[in-house]
Amino acid sequence: MNGDTSPATSPRHRRPKHPSAFGGGGGGVGGGGGIRGARKSFSSAERFLYCLFLRALKRRGWLLLVPVVYVAGMLFYMGGRIDGPVRVSVIQRREPPGSAYRSPLVFERLLPYMEGGHGNSSNAILRSAWHGYELAYIYASNLGTDCFLEDEMSKFKELMTTWHSKVGHSWRPCISKKLSQEELPSSNGYLIIEANGGLNQQRLSICDAVAVARILNATLVTPMFHLNSVWRDKSKFGDIFDEEYFIDSLKNHVRIVRQLPEDVFQRFDNNLSSIVNLRVKAWLTSSHYVKKVLPRLLTMGAVRIAPFSNRLAHAAPSSIQGLRCMTNFEALRFSEPIRTLAEKMVDRVKKRSGGKYISVHLRFEEDMVAFSCCTYDGGDEEKRELDDARERGWRGKFNKTGRVIKPAAIRMNGKCPLSPLEVGMMLNSMGFDNTTTVYVAAGKIYKAERNMAPLRRLFPLLETKESLASPEELAPFKGYSSRLAALDYTVCLLSDVFVTTQGGNFPHFLMGHRRYLYGGHARTIKPDKRKLARLFDNPNIRWDSFKHEVQEMLHRSDAKGFELRKPNSSLYMFPTPDLPLQKPISLRSHRANNVSSSASDRMDRWAYPMMEHISDGHHGAGEA
Repeated sequence: MNGDTSPATSPRHRRPKHPSAFGGGGGGVGGGGGIRGARKSFSSAERFLYCLFLRALKRRGWLLLVPVVYVAGMLFYMGGRIDGPVRVSVIQRREPPGSAYRSPLVFERLLPYMEGGHGNSSNAILRSAWHGYELAYIYASNLGTDCFLEDEMSKFKELMTTWHSKVGHSWRPCISKKLSQEELPSSNGYLIIEANGGLNQQRLSICDAVAVARILNATLVTPMFHLNSVWRDKSKFGDIFDEEYFIDSLKNHVRIVRQLPEDVFQRFDNNLSSIVNLRVKAWLTSSHYVKKVLPRLLTMGAVRIAPFSNRLAHAAPSSIQGLRCMTNFEALRFSEPIRTLAEKMVDRVKKRSGGKYISVHLRFEEDMVAFSCCTYDGGDEEKRELDDARERGWRGKFNKTGRVIKPAAIRMNGKCPLSPLEVGMMLNSMGFDNTTTVYVAAGKIYKAERNMAPLRRLFPLLETKESLASPEELAPFKGYSSRLAALDYTVCLLSDVFVTTQGGNFPHFLMGHRRYLYGGHARTIKPDKRKLARLFDNPNIRWDSFKHEVQEMLHRSDAKGFELRKPNSSLYMFPTPDLPLQKPISLRSHRANNVSSSASDRMDRWAYPMMEHISDGHHGAGEA
């Protein structure tokens, strides 16, 4: 082996596959072109780079070295220096949709087309509203419903032409012909509720309170109104609604008193807070009130439920639904001062418009904008003002730990209130031109002078409460948001077309009331706000594309004109045509646990007739 202890498979005994791989001549260990010769020709730096390259190659990370080698080569090629400026291309990332309020840019781009006019398209739309009422009459006649008011078509024509009918005259009863006139059984006690929120939230609470009083056979004390931190309205029931008319209209169905009798009040030390407050959960069924609330009413003689908002489920026995319908559309008449001024306002807008006008419910008050958490074009000042408004109205609600607010997502989901500028663009592209009289129902618009200017530019014949009534006429209503909302409600109720721009109780009750008043159908435009958000977010959109998209949205809104009430949907938005009130039916005897014998007997006579009308599939949502 010549002193060589290496095995035969050692690389030292291998001949290179390519003799020239290492600068090779002879192949042995001591050959002149062998490995040792190669080692002698490499410097230390070269050996280091060579090992580094092999290691990177072995770990498959060699691709990381490619940019380094490329840059080093370029620097070497250019002599180690770069003459002249270096231009670096920066790829700008497009802002996500809805991240900015781009509607003003769209407005400026489309303004020349919007001011160009649409011919007589406004009149065509208003004529189609009347055509819709004719279709409603034919539709109801084919169904054979007998709930239509007498001479309905003549009333419609009167409303759409001369408009000499009075506001109260439009609310003729149609359910009263079917109501039971039998004497009510002895009362089981007194029910006291506290209605909260704005005008139509209070309206909802009142209607449900009447229904619950009927379920419990209780005497209802005229509802009290909670002083809300947002609405700040100190009005009492009689300031907004005709209290005498309300009590008299329902006297054959529910006992209603203005206040607790003196002897009952003395039992509670003349202190309302001494009466137990049953904090019931929302959306409870009729059966829950019978099973859980009635025994306590019979025991104590009076119970209080506060707050009383959404405390009765939409689904209820037909007799209860009928009572709800009658209460909302017939018994709840506005007080005389409100009716008188509202009638004058309707007459004035009709005379100024030549007989036809549209109404728009515009929710762009400061509290609404603040609550939405949407951003507009007011910059840092707007952010500071809306942050303060959120803290005043909903202390700490928007600053909870872990709560993430995404204004861009809110906007693209169609949850932002439409600004006056956006409403103007929408109406114009629907075909309403600058000859259309537009009544705007709203509170105090946020930054009104600046934000209302684009809407006034497109619709110079714009009317509001302030333009239709003198300061002296409005003086008794100033500072009372619910009374002012009642004026808006009446003018919108009697308009040819009603446009809603934001969800809430006001448009829902109004759409239901218009359906009730016009026999199941009235022209109401409910825009697709998600689609509008996409259109308003595109500053490069063309007028023909914008107009086409909005008018397609209008056609889909019109197609929903005839809608039937779905299960568990609101009766106040979809009033059922035929809702007879049924009298209670006698049923088996029952003795309630922990209730006195006399109380149990009274419970037998009232509670279980109500149970017969309640579906077995409905269960209470919680304990009283």
